[in-house]
Amino acid sequence: MVDLNQVKQQTKQGLTELLEQAHLEAGDIFILGLSTSEVRGGQIGEDSSIEIGRAIVKTIIDTLQPLGIHLAVQGCQHINRALVVEKAVAKQYGLEQVMVYPQIHAGGAGQIAAFENFKEPIEVEHIQANAGMDIGDTAIGMQVKFVQVPVRTSVKTIGHAHTIYLSSRPKYIGGPRAKYTWDPFNQQQEG
Repeated sequence: MVDLNQVKQQTKQGLTELLEQAHLEAGDIFILGLSTSEVRGGQIGEDSSIEIGRAIVKTIIDTLQPLGIHLAVQGCQHINRALVVEKAVAKQYGLEQVMVYPQIHAGGAGQIAAFENFKEPIEVEHIQANAGMDIGDTAIGMQVKFVQVPVRTSVKTIGHAHTIYLSSRPKYIGGPRAKYTWDPFNQQQEG
């Protein structure tokens, strides 16, 4: 059995270290991908735990809410990786609502916990989050803005689940060698 207090502590520590490096602002979106089966030491989708889902989601909400950062919780492939968000967030970002409700083995314990904790939870199909936390290799990269940047923290696992942390940055389209006139072989003389 996994120690829920330890899971909460690992979640808080990993999230705190990610936030220190990601430089998110109020109004940004943070995505959580979560396999409670993996946290328990099982295989993704085969040993879900609502208690673990509640512990992790509540820990993240309690950290993000005072900062004004919005949480989106990604579901599993059985609901096409739809995301639970607050209805107000969907309206603010022009996200289209889809019709599906999570179950313990379709959407998962993390989504159920989000439905329990959000004021007006709805599901959306796609999102472009500013950063995220993937607990149990749930593949959140498609939901994080391009360009995704891996973030290293001291927390490599939560429970038994491997963790991945992502932030994002704007695309680099220039730099020290960038040119703003056509001269592909750098043949122009400066002077």
